[in-house]
Amino acid sequence: MRLGFDIDDTLISLREHAFHIYNKKLKQDLPINVFHTIKTLEIHEPFGLSKKEGNQLWIDSMEEIYFSDCPAYPDAVEVLQELHKQGHEIYYITARPAKHCEQTKKWVEKAGFPVQEGRFFCGMKDEEKIHTIKELHLDYYFDDKPNVLETLTNESVQLYVRDQSYNQHMEFPRLTNWSELKDIVKKHNTSK
Repeated sequence: MRLGFDIDDTLISLREHAFHIYNKKLKQDLPINVFHTIKTLEIHEPFGLSKKEGNQLWIDSMEEIYFSDCPAYPDAVEVLQELHKQGHEIYYITARPAKHCEQTKKWVEKAGFPVQEGRFFCGMKDEEKIHTIKELHLDYYFDDKPNVLETLTNESVQLYVRDQSYNQHMEFPRLTNWSELKDIVKKHNTSK
């Protein structure tokens, strides 16, 4: 089976990681429950920042956000390793900027995710992911962003939304924990 995965806020908790970094940089102490109520992809509003200020803080903090100790979601690494060992093809498709592709790939490998040559795609805009996903003929694709998933609704790939506060309006099958993926694969294999 061919499985495609977004990275940020799908496999790793990037926005929450950035929230902690913002707290530190802005010398604030917003509690984590504030983070869980944010209904937008951007996290700047609770810190009292304008959109422009929030975008600039993200840009200025990008290296630290992307390449420090951002945690994977529980079970994500272990489940993908297990699926890889079972012979499933694992593809990573991320819209991180092109200048960060090689470092991102190394970071993902260091985090323990199984990465094989030719199965890591980076440096595209969100709306351009559709082309890579179509070319790969994926069976399943997992992402958190509404604008990405909505571009794929007419494709044959089975879509799953990684549950986030900002995508609750989406009517796709929802993944809340990566351990659920084993059941999805098992169900797929028994239906053949």
